[in-house]
Amino acid sequence: MLLAERFRGYLPVVVDLETGGFDSTVNPLLELACQFVVFEEGELIPKELAHWAVAPFPGAEVDPASARVTGIDADDPNREAVPENDAVRHFFKAVRREMKAQGCTRAIMVAHNAAFDHNFLASVTERCQIKRSPFHPFSTIDTAALAAVAYGHTVLSEACKRAGIEFDNSEAHSAAYDVARTTELFCGIVNRWPYQPA
Repeated sequence: MLLAERFRGYLPVVVDLETGGFDSTVNPLLELACQFVVFEEGELIPKELAHWAVAPFPGAEVDPASARVTGIDADDPNREAVPENDAVRHFFKAVRREMKAQGCTRAIMVAHNAAFDHNFLASVTERCQIKRSPFHPFSTIDTAALAAVAYGHTVLSEACKRAGIEFDNSEAHSAAYDVARTTELFCGIVNRWPYQPA
């Protein structure tokens, strides 16, 4: 099965953002991670994962409460952070390359509590004056909602536990770690779903 056939021409891209707060106009994007998926022998499986540490934009404010949750020190030079404009442009380029490889016409964001990631990324895209995002402007696939249906829970760590996916809470709130667990959760639910093609 091809992704384009299964998801109506869309390329599902699993995304996780770590931010310096909830207000995208003043709080910065600090980490961006994505993972692609592919069908192999009828099973949806994870492909390569990409991750960017992102430098706060000039004048950005990091909410101390957010920093305590993520554990990210935005000023740590060892993060090797890149400007958000570079990170988002590289990200979109990778998405478009995968869209072409998979024969898809548009990407759709898969994320846990997807509305937050989708809206925050849209705000960053606008701030970077990037005219066109590869993602659908409002549709997403929310793994929190899928997990509520499949496992009766919306919290990522608990949903993973119920799905038989190992989850290390000490690693949580790293974009690369969270996107990998979200991808496993998404693939597992899709593979269990009684899909009936038209």
